[in-house]
Amino acid sequence: MVIIQWFPGHMSKARRQVQENLKHVDLVMELVDARLPLSSRNPMLDKIIGTKPRLVIINKKDLGNDLETQKWVHYFEAQGILAVKINSKEQQTVKKLTKAARLVLADKLQRASERGIQNKAIRTMIIGIPNVGKSTLMNRLAGRKSAITGNRPGVTKGQQWLKTNEELEILDTPGILWPKFEDQTIGLKLALTGAIKDDLIPKDEITIFGLTFFSKHFPNELKGRYNLTDDDLELTVVDLIMLLTKKYGFRDDYDRFYDLFIKEVRDGKLGTYTLDIVSEMMQKDDEDGDD
Repeated sequence: MVIIQWFPGHMSKARRQVQENLKHVDLVMELVDARLPLSSRNPMLDKIIGTKPRLVIINKKDLGNDLETQKWVHYFEAQGILAVKINSKEQQTVKKLTKAARLVLADKLQRASERGIQNKAIRTMIIGIPNVGKSTLMNRLAGRKSAITGNRPGVTKGQQWLKTNEELEILDTPGILWPKFEDQTIGLKLALTGAIKDDLIPKDEITIFGLTFFSKHFPNELKGRYNLTDDDLELTVVDLIMLLTKKYGFRDDYDRFYDLFIKEVRDGKLGTYTLDIVSEMMQKDDEDGDD
């Protein structure tokens, strides 16, 4: 697989906008996808944000595996970063994020209170790569349906401040994506969940990755959805694709099965799942650190 180079001009502009607006906010809310809490982070953000207080929001908790999501909450907390898991479509999202923001900024708010500044609104910006649910969350926080973006990766446009009923003032920022995927597995994970454009990675490679991953980590979900046996999962991934293509009556039209499988994974037809397994990701970090 070739290294993906994808850094359009509007992504570069978004990075500059974040840097320019940091001075206007008290807190940065970093939005990640519960299905890939680490892979959906932007590695440039640590450098861009610096010491600015941060809250990690693990969105789409209804799509991620509950056990793995909780492990990721602990992972971030071990790094001194508060993380909360949400479904941005739920009513209690606003209160949950307000409470978490106040917890992160407790010392600053206390100092403000001692100076006689009461009920100070928290100014924040929400940062996330495309398609982690930022626009839906913004709509929830704003308490209205606002057409911020279409469902196309990387097209959130413009910036605006939104004041919620829960004393949060939020600056919307375009999604950011890094200039190069150093780890191709990250690209495959993002492609499988639809976070990047479908034409960046061949569908057969995405399908091979997905089937291999589910066979290893979520075999019961795979067997249940496609009526497979344990013996079927012992097949090579190529033979498994041939079996499933035939099972669906697609004959030799493998592209039809690729489209079907990818859509079903994205739609949650195989159940809840997490592509970033905490133990594996931490092991990889250790190995990278030894290099």
